[in-house]
Amino acid sequence: MTKVTFILSTAFLALAACGTGDAVKAKGADSSTADAPAEISPVDKEPFEITEIATFDNPWAMVFLPDSPYALITEKGGRLMLWENGGEVIAVAGVPEVAEGGQGGLGDVILSPDFAETGIIYLSWVEAGADGTFGAVVGRAKLDRDGAPKLTGLTPIWEQEPKVTGRGHFSHRMAFSPDGKFLFITSGDRQKMEPAQAMDGQLGKVLRLYPDGTIPEENPFADREGPVRAVWSLGHRNLLGLAFDNKGNLWNTEMGPAGGDELNLVKRGENYGWPLLSNGSYYDGREIPDHAAEGEEDENDVANGGASGFSSPKINWTPSISPANLLFYDGQLFPEWTNSLFIGGLSGEMLIRVKLDDQKAEIANQWPMDARIREVEQGPDGAIWVLTDGNEGKLLRLTPTQD
Repeated sequence: MTKVTFILSTAFLALAACGTGDAVKAKGADSSTADAPAEISPVDKEPFEITEIATFDNPWAMVFLPDSPYALITEKGGRLMLWENGGEVIAVAGVPEVAEGGQGGLGDVILSPDFAETGIIYLSWVEAGADGTFGAVVGRAKLDRDGAPKLTGLTPIWEQEPKVTGRGHFSHRMAFSPDGKFLFITSGDRQKMEPAQAMDGQLGKVLRLYPDGTIPEENPFADREGPVRAVWSLGHRNLLGLAFDNKGNLWNTEMGPAGGDELNLVKRGENYGWPLLSNGSYYDGREIPDHAAEGEEDENDVANGGASGFSSPKINWTPSISPANLLFYDGQLFPEWTNSLFIGGLSGEMLIRVKLDDQKAEIANQWPMDARIREVEQGPDGAIWVLTDGNEGKLLRLTPTQD
């Protein structure tokens, strides 16, 4: 293992000292809350130390097993790895066949709320359909560690509808509600844009299911026909982060187009505007009407012919940081960071801390990491664990800097 002390760059210290300016309304501005300037608090020069633990092939997600030194780590190419802290890394048998390519492959992994009793885990992956189409899938299986680790009883419980061409914006992140009763899944717009507003499918949506994949009758659109019955919120683009905080609020991170990456507070039945609204621009340079600042009348709703009430992001970033997963931190190893969200930046190559105050969010720190950050997780002892992106993706452990 290699230990490296993290030291902030001079350029970043200058950025932190000057803040990030006004709220993002003009394209090309820096990161901002939707309704006020983002104040980035001063930070210590060495807030944490980084220990390099292991290397994986295109790691995508990880989850720690309770009361053990083990974690499960997915690799995009289709391997599920059982990693032991200080021990072996073993491939788990029984993983489904995945359609790797573009942004697709083996994706998220989370534990069932009753994992300690049942050993059930949930996986997401991409499968090929007919005529060159692709779609995300979520399945559950038992992790059997009696002998060589393997999955048994793998059963798909959800398939992205519809399957479409292309290999981008699958999203397929998962989170259980704090009471364990509901499974939330992100379903990206698959780079098709318009389906995010359409109510005949599940693209560009957050979904709410029971753990067995059936649809709760209390969902906001459960009285309609077809796959839209599973929809919890709509108007999303590429949602690669999903997490509940300790007050039961659901948050997501979402990649915008050219700019306009978002942190959203996800609420029942709400519409988050894509592709009608974004603080980014189309890749060809065409402008998109901005979200309204929170609390202001959204004139863009009227301009686009939509009903009033599109929800604005709590924070947005332009230029893009390409937010990957989302962690709510409630550990004690970094007590000053309890009740924070952590976001990994892919193109931004940074780790971001967002301070929460009930339903308000404020950027607290942005640390350059000199690597694409794919996953951020909390370890059993409160350490922060990071997976970097790529075919030599690193597993890193972040602990407080020692005096």
